[in-house]
Amino acid sequence: MTTQDIGIERKLQRALRRFSRQKRNLIPVLQAVQEKLGYLPRAAITAIAAYLNVPEVDVYGVVTFYNQFRLSPPGRHAVRVCLGTACHMKGGYITLDAWQRRLGVEKGQATPDGEFDLDTVACVGCCVMAPVTIIDNKPLARVDPTRVDGILLSYKLAKEGEGKP
Repeated sequence: MTTQDIGIERKLQRALRRFSRQKRNLIPVLQAVQEKLGYLPRAAITAIAAYLNVPEVDVYGVVTFYNQFRLSPPGRHAVRVCLGTACHMKGGYITLDAWQRRLGVEKGQATPDGEFDLDTVACVGCCVMAPVTIIDNKPLARVDPTRVDGILLSYKLAKEGEGKP
């Protein structure tokens, strides 16, 4: 077992101890574990199933049904594309496609370097700014495919600037 695995196991056990072993605690347990780990790795799903004495497939079914749960580690920067009515009408799906192509990931995934993760949201309430992309909880207005390139360039330049003395 690696040091990282031991750390995950400790966090997992701390989260599980807060709950009784009743099946009705499944969603709160999943939320607590994800809060500690940032996502729900396979080992966590297995441990939760054993702790609550429910089949793993049932735990996995809940995790994949609710979009609040993640099966992969989050990126350093969270990119959320709004697909509410106004954003949809103004090209939200085109914006999502641009993010997917530029980052090389599908929604719900993180880039291989761990820099960004991509997902969608139903509505952020900034309809007048449609289509909206949220990065690290900051809404960006009228994000079309051209803006996606500019936004990524600004993050790249900022990262390069961090490495310089």
